[in-house]
Amino acid sequence: MAKAIPRIGSRRTGRIGSRKSARRIPRGVIHVQASFNNTIVTVTDVRGRVVSWSSAGTCGFKGPRRGTPFAAQTATRNAIRTVVDQGMQRAGVMIKGPGLGRDAALRAIRRSGISLTFVRDVTPLPHNGCRPPKKRRV
Repeated sequence: MAKAIPRIGSRRTGRIGSRKSARRIPRGVIHVQASFNNTIVTVTDVRGRVVSWSSAGTCGFKGPRRGTPFAAQTATRNAIRTVVDQGMQRAGVMIKGPGLGRDAALRAIRRSGISLTFVRDVTPLPHNGCRPPKKRRV
C-alpha cells in the first residue's frame, strides 16, 4: 500500500475574498457584442482592463433564445449592476455586431442611471476582404 502524502495546510488557506479588488471606478467603457446567436456585454475601465462581464448564455438563456433582445437586456443589467455598486457614473458605449440585442442593450444601459459620454458603432466592415476560395470542379 502506498504511503499517504501529508498535506501541508488546506486549499482554503489561500486568498480570502475576491481576486478583483473593488476599486472605485468613476468612468469606464461598456462593450456590447451582439451576434445573431448571443450577446456579450463587457465593462472595462478607461485603460481597457475588464471589471465585469456577462452574456446571454451565462444569464441562463439556452439555444436560440440567447439571440433575443430580452436576453441582451438581462445580460446588460447583470454586467452593469456590479460596476454601479463600485461607483461608475459615466461610461462610453462601443457596440459591435449585427444582432437583435444591440438596441435592447443600449436601452438597458440608458435606464441604469449611468450617463453616456459616447455611443460608437465599431462593427468591423470588410473593404472587400479576403479572396474567396477557388471554384470547385464540376
